[in-house]
Amino acid sequence: MGLMQLRTIYNPNLFLNPSLSSSFYTTSSPISHPHCSSPIDRRAKRRREIGSRSRERVIIVASSNVAEPISWDEWKPEKGSQAPPLSDIFWPAAGAFAAMAVLGKMDQLLAPKGVSMTIAPFGAVCAVLFATPSSPAARKYNVFIAQIGCAAFGVLAFSIFGPGWLARSTGLAAAIAFMIYTRSVHPPAASLPLLFVDGAKLHGLNFWYAFFPGAAGCILLCLIQEVVCYLKDNFKF
Repeated sequence: MGLMQLRTIYNPNLFLNPSLSSSFYTTSSPISHPHCSSPIDRRAKRRREIGSRSRERVIIVASSNVAEPISWDEWKPEKGSQAPPLSDIFWPAAGAFAAMAVLGKMDQLLAPKGVSMTIAPFGAVCAVLFATPSSPAARKYNVFIAQIGCAAFGVLAFSIFGPGWLARSTGLAAAIAFMIYTRSVHPPAASLPLLFVDGAKLHGLNFWYAFFPGAAGCILLCLIQEVVCYLKDNFKF
């Protein structure tokens, strides 16, 4: 008996689903040559080879998704962002100058009492209120709740642990937890506990520090913010 013609059909999906291989390899009649293996054995061996290749292919594809290129977008300006108009730069800067000038004048009046209104966190407060007035941190609720609460936790930590790293760490941790719990995150207020623990001149205020100079100074800064926002909206150049 002669060999019958063997017809094969190639399908690339076989590498993805080896179970389909048997339906694509057919013969018109079995081969009866004595030195050849049976068609069933050849098909079983072929399925094992295709299954092994498909498993290797899946592993390679999965491992290629692990390593992704480093993105440097966060180190660049926002895409499509344009330089702000000169008025949007001038008025916030002028507002910061006016705020520090007024606080400085108040310091001169309060100097005989040994207290000061100008503290470092007010620089960060000015940046938040004047440069990003629409941000959540610039909301009046966030400003005053965070200023009062964080300052109070600084006094409490100092009263329990005294000066040193433990009071600073505890006061800052409690202040951050307080802002998150009350939904009043205002980053400049987080520095108030550290300022009180390390500021010997402020220790005499005790729990009055919760209202002065932080909350009291923010009243002035919020008033100046309203003026700055009005000037930015109505006097553009």
